[in-house]
Amino acid sequence: MRKIWMLTASCLMAASFIGPAAFAQNAQAEAAAAAASAAAAAARANAQVSPNDTLEKICRIGPRSRETEIQKIEPFKAFDNLYHVGPCYVDSWVLTTPQGDILFDTAQEPFVDLIEANIKKVGVNPRDIKYIIINHGHTDHFGGAKRLHELTGARVVATPEDWKMIEAFAGKPNNRDGNKPTEVPKRDMEVREGDHLDLGDQHLIFHTAPGHTPGNLFVEGLALHDGAQTYRGIWGGGGLGAPALAGAEQGVKNAEKLNAVKGVQVYIMTHAWQDPNGYPGGGIHERAKKLVNRQPGDPHPFVDPATWEARATRQLETARKTLAEEQAKAGATKAN
Repeated sequence: MRKIWMLTASCLMAASFIGPAAFAQNAQAEAAAAAASAAAAAARANAQVSPNDTLEKICRIGPRSRETEIQKIEPFKAFDNLYHVGPCYVDSWVLTTPQGDILFDTAQEPFVDLIEANIKKVGVNPRDIKYIIINHGHTDHFGGAKRLHELTGARVVATPEDWKMIEAFAGKPNNRDGNKPTEVPKRDMEVREGDHLDLGDQHLIFHTAPGHTPGNLFVEGLALHDGAQTYRGIWGGGGLGAPALAGAEQGVKNAEKLNAVKGVQVYIMTHAWQDPNGYPGGGIHERAKKLVNRQPGDPHPFVDPATWEARATRQLETARKTLAEEQAKAGATKAN
């Protein structure tokens, strides 16, 4: 933990030398990213789905995705040391170690009671949770952090850029909870690119992938146990950059960073179903069903390195294509 705090102090000192122009550019990028995120959310809510579609798709996109009851699902054990405890559309996970546990994401109200109950159902003592890691600064990921911090006493972890986002949500309407004011956790632990968190047998490495939010992150190094086998997992998975040329340039950097992480065998998703067409081979709940019916000697349904590699490669290809398109637009504008 010393490394995280030393890096934080040095980066804060460096930030004092950033000029007004840089802050203006950051504000423009944040506004563009917010607009793109809102448009994507609206598209998901209006998406066409069929009653024959999978649960993870129906609870993530389309009109039923806004229903509260469809989100209330039972927890399940994905690995000997990893439990899914969240609602249907956005995922909370508990990673256990002999020295304490880690909660990844907290969903939002009105689902915090569900998460608390699910944590206890899988046999985890909430007071054993030492860290709550927030993927990014949107309400569906941090909205339960204040209450879950009070329940567990855990440190709350996010990037400094997204701590700023989280704080800005204080008191704003929660669109899944009758527009009640959003409660936010007090700023706690900050992590930056390359910081690591060691707890028990876990050596987690944080990576930033700005775009979806200014401080969006992904985490490599999860050690996931299945009997005598241990698999290497990644949580999050990066993301494309914000709109326009600068965002496209960042998107390529994000994708290159993601592809630099080698040996990923398990993708721990932050949403049950992901745009534009889910996750090949099955989303979280499809794979959970396969896990229930797994026989001795059968492969673990969440262990799927080939699909992960294809996803990472596709993300880099898409990012490079987007960058070429934005460069062409910029060239045409300059010529005019």
